[in-house]
Amino acid sequence: MVDSSGGLSVDSRVHRLRFDGRPAAKAAARTSRRARKALHGADWRARDRSNSRVRNSVPQTLEASGSATGHRTLGHSLTYYAAPEIVSVGDPLPEVEIAALKRAGDARENGNSIWIGSERPIEVDLTNGTVASIIDHSSKHRLNQFQLPAQLVANMPDGERAKQVTIKYADMPSALVHAILAAEDKRFFEHSGLDPFRVAKALYVDIREHRKEQGASTISMQLARNLWLGRDKSWKRKFAEALMTLHLERKLSKRQILEYYANAVYLGNEGTFSIDGFGGAAQAYFSKDIRALTLPEAALLAGLIQRPSYLNPFHHPERALERRNTVLSLMFANGYISRKQYDEAAHVPLGLHPGMSQLSEAQYFLDAAENEVSKDLDERDAGSADVYTTIDMRLQRAAERAIADGMAAIDKQLGARTGRGQPTGPRPEVALIALDPHTGEVKALCGGRSYADSQLDHIFAKRPPGSVFKPFVYAAALNTALGGGGPVLTPASTVDDSPATFQFGNQTYSPNNFRDDFQGTVTFRRALAHSLNVATVKVAEMVGYENVAELARRAGLNDQVKGTPAVALGAYQAAPFELARAYTVFANGGVRVEPVFVNKIDGRGVELYRHAPDARNVLDPRVAFLMVDMLEEVMRSGTAAGVRGRGFLLPAAGKTGTSHDGWFAGFTSQLLCLVWVGYDDYRELGLEGARSALPIWTEFMMQAARYKQYGDARPFVPPAGVVREPIDPQTGEVCPGGPVSYFIAGTQPASQCDPEEVDVEFSADGGASQRTVRVPPEANPDRP
Repeated sequence: MVDSSGGLSVDSRVHRLRFDGRPAAKAAARTSRRARKALHGADWRARDRSNSRVRNSVPQTLEASGSATGHRTLGHSLTYYAAPEIVSVGDPLPEVEIAALKRAGDARENGNSIWIGSERPIEVDLTNGTVASIIDHSSKHRLNQFQLPAQLVANMPDGERAKQVTIKYADMPSALVHAILAAEDKRFFEHSGLDPFRVAKALYVDIREHRKEQGASTISMQLARNLWLGRDKSWKRKFAEALMTLHLERKLSKRQILEYYANAVYLGNEGTFSIDGFGGAAQAYFSKDIRALTLPEAALLAGLIQRPSYLNPFHHPERALERRNTVLSLMFANGYISRKQYDEAAHVPLGLHPGMSQLSEAQYFLDAAENEVSKDLDERDAGSADVYTTIDMRLQRAAERAIADGMAAIDKQLGARTGRGQPTGPRPEVALIALDPHTGEVKALCGGRSYADSQLDHIFAKRPPGSVFKPFVYAAALNTALGGGGPVLTPASTVDDSPATFQFGNQTYSPNNFRDDFQGTVTFRRALAHSLNVATVKVAEMVGYENVAELARRAGLNDQVKGTPAVALGAYQAAPFELARAYTVFANGGVRVEPVFVNKIDGRGVELYRHAPDARNVLDPRVAFLMVDMLEEVMRSGTAAGVRGRGFLLPAAGKTGTSHDGWFAGFTSQLLCLVWVGYDDYRELGLEGARSALPIWTEFMMQAARYKQYGDARPFVPPAGVVREPIDPQTGEVCPGGPVSYFIAGTQPASQCDPEEVDVEFSADGGASQRTVRVPPEANPDRP
């Protein structure tokens, strides 16, 4: 509904406020400045000194006249949502996820059950933090799973970052309403927007103290000022503020004003995100739904309005406790609570329980999503929009926990070298990306240890990948089975893993194996499993260095990958993002999919953008499967056997990598994950991928597997045209009883190994010994 007078308008359906005129432009410009300060680590205390009480992040659109229709939206105001979570019977539901469940529609608790929705009520029964049953009460059917609505991740009005959980007035407990009124505006429900008694008192105190000691702004004035006005203290601004406040009071009920205020008020920040509104603050400080706030918790949050950063309970608990008790005393003085309630609440500890926003490094993901959105909306008019991303907050939290634990262990290993228990100098950094290998949807992303410390997203930073590149050498070798004119190479083909020097142009190249471990003649399968450097360069030489580089580029690596001997060992730089994209070729049957961060964008009921999958055929599905089988061997008996040793037993394939840094890339049928660990200054990490990146990958995948959506990983299924044979791991010959390897039909080895016999010798004292010997062909008449 638009006010015919041309001033303030209220659209009750979407809860937007608009004010036509120049003040809107000022507000938008102010918002942009705040965003820049946030991104560059500005001192938030300055905002406290300016007595900023309500931030410009309510669910509104600021518009100014000027377009053909009479309105022009200033900037894109975007709300980001996570991908809908699929909840299955047997899934764990920790407290932070239960809070999300309660926010999903019309949710209520009943003992150990949570009821969701009204039109189609769903009952989720919990036992020991796990989903025991799901019942659809509209059909009386038991369900194996159901999908939660997309949950809010962040609001970005005109580029500003805010973590906000939008609430209704009815969601606010009476203790919170009373605490806000006691702290900010005790006559809110009595005055008409301006409080003459408060103005008179503030003037008297200021004259007595010879300085500005008390504010006279009502809640309505704070809301009007911060929506449409600057921070100057001129009489012109104050007069405009009074007019807007009166207009606001005429257009909205008191409850609506307080609802907007409760969603808008700035209550602190986490990294580059502001915590806007009491819904988000309840999550951030107490990890609970706003409706579950206790009296002392409500008083603490209401007290933060005055100076959020100065009173931050995580950083300054003693200040926050004193302010909370001040608010409690004001509540008692105004008759909101009894003396007994005051005494009990004032002696309760702060009881902080950091919520998702206190821990989350999803900022890196949102940076990438924001870049994608800016391209998708580049040519569109500015306005409000809902951005539906691909992030799964359960996996994001799992990634952060795995990184926190894994990097602490790495610090300890590095510290042991110094004898001090902790490494000296800069700490190593980390990056993790997890995606659906079939759709490219990025489910979790951490670009560093701490976004607050560094906004550099290492997912997009190029580094030498080392041995994590080697699968592309062997994929190029297996491709020879599809062409003509040259020798056909298979997983059972052999190569001499002995010291060698390679000539290329005018240069010589003399690689070495890890710990000088040379194994002589080995199959390709074994060479990859044990990451043998010299053998891999020789395989690349057989195939042609340029063929290896060309395949890597088609898989998604950058054009700087050149066809030289060094390419075989991953010497050319590539970003973790590129490697993750390239590994989808193996996990997705030879088809490369482009990673995506945004599924769709809706603007006021109109679909502005929907992602169209970008898929390209890179490998024959038979070759892709052979590579998966070889990468499974890496986990079974090779450099990644630590994955199994740490307890991850789902069907999976992967490869370690060590350069200056540590790498691990691996996947199941449901999820692909890549981890990088290293120093920003390129110094040697000194820990191979199996001891740095692999433990983080394993912990993350084990956490992800707790959810059926990702834990129902299936064995990799061979496509048509693939056969299996038992192979002698030393000679590559068909050998009954040997480990099974797959081949493109018609390329399996023709020769068979010599059968083995067991000789038993008895000694004179009654003892016996046995030995296994090969039977030569001439001594075995049954051999064809």
